[in-house]
Amino acid sequence: MDSKYYKEVKAYYDIDSENFESRYWENITLQRIRNSFREESNNYKFQSVLEIGYGPGLDVIYFAEKNPDAEVFGIDISEGMHDWAKKQVALKNIQNVQLAVGSVEDIAQAFDDKKFDHIYVYFGALNTVEQIAEVQGLLKKSLKPDGKMVLTFVNKWYLMAILKPLLKLRFKTSVQRLRKTWGGYSPSKFLASKCYSYSEIKRYFNEFEIVKKRGYSIFFPAWYENRINVKYPKLCNFLWKVDQLLQKTPFWNLGEYSLYVFKNKP
Repeated sequence: MDSKYYKEVKAYYDIDSENFESRYWENITLQRIRNSFREESNNYKFQSVLEIGYGPGLDVIYFAEKNPDAEVFGIDISEGMHDWAKKQVALKNIQNVQLAVGSVEDIAQAFDDKKFDHIYVYFGALNTVEQIAEVQGLLKKSLKPDGKMVLTFVNKWYLMAILKPLLKLRFKTSVQRLRKTWGGYSPSKFLASKCYSYSEIKRYFNEFEIVKKRGYSIFFPAWYENRINVKYPKLCNFLWKVDQLLQKTPFWNLGEYSLYVFKNKP
């Protein structure tokens, strides 16, 4: 975690930690997507679970409270996020959570080579890893043979991120996610990130079997377009259903986020 790049990621999220959770509770679009991610993880039983990129601790707290007999672990690159999440865990007097500071490369050392029944990544923490090609080997060492992983990624081929800028003749903006480096969501703070297509995910995680995949915000607003959801809730409910119907078509992977469920190959 001592590389120049990880120091930049850490600094970015240290600043973001100051009001990250309060912004979340104001965003009904983000809440709906997060609840859907959680539903996917709830399909799998576990006694030990690891979150990579726990942020302010919303999901480690959720799973710890829902599964009081399970061990819930989390690792996040930001000390600011760690301090906030640790405080929330203490305020709720939760005893079955263990949080560490580090990147995906630090998992084994942080948790003494422990193996987990379930590993999840919500909202694209793996879009800011230094070497994506090395991640599957690290996760394979940490996942039990019969374990499952729910991993989400910021998607490269997000249809609306291409079409909307094109309609406004903003050609450079329309291809931002298609470039080798994407600058992240913030218009004022650059964070070097990488967006991944379905074919790239299959290549980088070819030692695992994809048992389920789902695209989010194909037509339903992206989390940063919450104003649309607030203003037109009925329309957005309809668009959510449209997105669900598209999951069985080639258009499933044209959304803002892509979710994959992985298991070890036989």
